[in-house]
Amino acid sequence: MAQRKDGRAEETITSRIQALKQVARTTNINDPEQVKEFLADSKWCSRTKTKFIDTYTVYLKFKGTTWNKPKYMQTAKLPFIPTEQEIDTLISGCAKLTATVLQTLKETGIRIGELVLLEWINLDTERRTLNITPEKNSNPRILPVSNKLIGMINNLPKNRPTIFQPRKNMLREYFSTQRKALALKLNSPRLMKITFHTLRHWKGTMEYHRTHDIMHVKQLLGHKDIESTLVYINIESALFLSGSDEWTSKVALNATEACQLIDVGFEYVTGEYTDGGKLFRKRK
Repeated sequence: MAQRKDGRAEETITSRIQALKQVARTTNINDPEQVKEFLADSKWCSRTKTKFIDTYTVYLKFKGTTWNKPKYMQTAKLPFIPTEQEIDTLISGCAKLTATVLQTLKETGIRIGELVLLEWINLDTERRTLNITPEKNSNPRILPVSNKLIGMINNLPKNRPTIFQPRKNMLREYFSTQRKALALKLNSPRLMKITFHTLRHWKGTMEYHRTHDIMHVKQLLGHKDIESTLVYINIESALFLSGSDEWTSKVALNATEACQLIDVGFEYVTGEYTDGGKLFRKRK
């Protein structure tokens, strides 16, 4: 109940309960020292351990106690970016519903949580757009889609307000089963690395490569914080090494100057100076 009062999503609450039950099978969940030992011996990655530490802290707070939390350093990694051919192979090899989900994620870069919120009234077939209701404190946006995707969506059953199955876990299960079968059939283990969120990373990377406009990518993905978007500069640079490594740099002291630089192809880098200026760059 406390989690619901704090505004936690039902799926988040369910996953936290499942994690606690998993640890409780072999450990006294009410003994923080035993939980620490479990985490130390576990083969979970640092990210998973850190997420569980947050969950366990909430659990102890509910029980009226606290603990001395262990800390696990997370290694920063760039996300896996498949080729467009690999994505299209996956889409063509999946069943109608899953293929439409994947095509939507590929074209828009939205989160799976935003996809399951899509209703039929959010699809504008005349203007070829989808009206995206945000999640995770993102920004709302209207995104263009292809005639191909509109056709795929219109071939789905219209027996509920939402376009897709509203349960994310169910969609993930459908996808996981079909992805595994296709990867085995084609002897392509790289397909197994593609997740729903992979397509968001792919879209962000490809849009940055196409435009070299980081503010455009920020708006497309609905980020409120530019820091969340800047990763696509590094990914694009790593994937497309053939581009020039020489840059022209400019400093914008206000919003008007920043807009002028963006209009001529400059991209926001990062950092703010004592005079309030922000750094932009453009390939020579």
